[in-house]
Amino acid sequence: MQRVALPAVVLAVAACVAAARPGARNEPPARPRMYFADTASGRPFSKDPAVVRFKGRYWLYYSLRPYKDKPTKGWNIGVATSRNLVDWRKVGQLTNTGEVERNGFCAPGAIVLGGKVHLFYQTYGNRERDAICHAWSDDGLHFARNPTNPVFRPTGDWTCGRAIDADVIVFRDRLLLYWSTRDPDFRIQMQGVSAAPLDSDFARSAWTQLNPDGPILKPELPWEGRCIEAAAMALRDGKLYMFYAGSYNNRPQQVGVAVSDDGVRFRRLFREPLLPCGKPGQWNASESGHPFLFQDKGQDYLFYQGNNDNGKTWYLSMVPIDWRAGRPVLAPEKLPGK
Repeated sequence: MQRVALPAVVLAVAACVAAARPGARNEPPARPRMYFADTASGRPFSKDPAVVRFKGRYWLYYSLRPYKDKPTKGWNIGVATSRNLVDWRKVGQLTNTGEVERNGFCAPGAIVLGGKVHLFYQTYGNRERDAICHAWSDDGLHFARNPTNPVFRPTGDWTCGRAIDADVIVFRDRLLLYWSTRDPDFRIQMQGVSAAPLDSDFARSAWTQLNPDGPILKPELPWEGRCIEAAAMALRDGKLYMFYAGSYNNRPQQVGVAVSDDGVRFRRLFREPLLPCGKPGQWNASESGHPFLFQDKGQDYLFYQGNNDNGKTWYLSMVPIDWRAGRPVLAPEKLPGK
């Protein structure tokens, strides 16, 4: 296990968490200012957020569970828009296209490149055969699929061959694709990364796996359990920061942070979660998980999912992020509209 110093920011976060115990004067409200869930399935349920700014609006892409009378099979991706990053309105959802998506698709990562929204997302329902797909849109709502889908699946004797939870970021003239996979026994969730030229079509042949011999980050700390997934990438001062989900859903899943100079070798910044789950009775008591880091107009925002009923419902929320001495800190006072 790598040695990680306990920085002052962790102590500050711990103090904030302690101060939020029942009875404290600054106890957080029962529900946050941003509190969004799609109700198409008959109950509030949205997971795996991804956000971009495109054509004067903010666009939120998220996973939507199967439900009765749903127009397509399995999981799919919902779409909402906002003018202020806090108040969201659903405007549509993607439907299954082709054999690859037949059993469902979800967990989008989103980026704007060349005047288009690009989604990198996973198939779902195929166990070790699930893989990363790619689509693009001129309007943020209607997407054309990459004809080579799925565009990426990992190789190596350390992985079962599955790839899920895509996120992408531009770094040193390449597009880096971060993904999660499991070991051959399908027990341990880990992180990997691939790269494609920025001027490519991001088709299957464009991707090179940068970690053929093992994961770039795997669970080691007690709170991470058997799972590190859902890398949410940010570029700051030439370094790549990975906000990641530790532990499987509702065990509880919480958000940690690691940093890298090259996008492949990462070291943890904290031994404890930057964004922990809530206290009993709070809206995110079961987890604060599956992050997405959105950088916009000089301010960073950490989107995430949470619930307090062990996954019967799922809501999406957000907290602004500040930086101090190269480390992120939660900055709820900077929430838009406050």
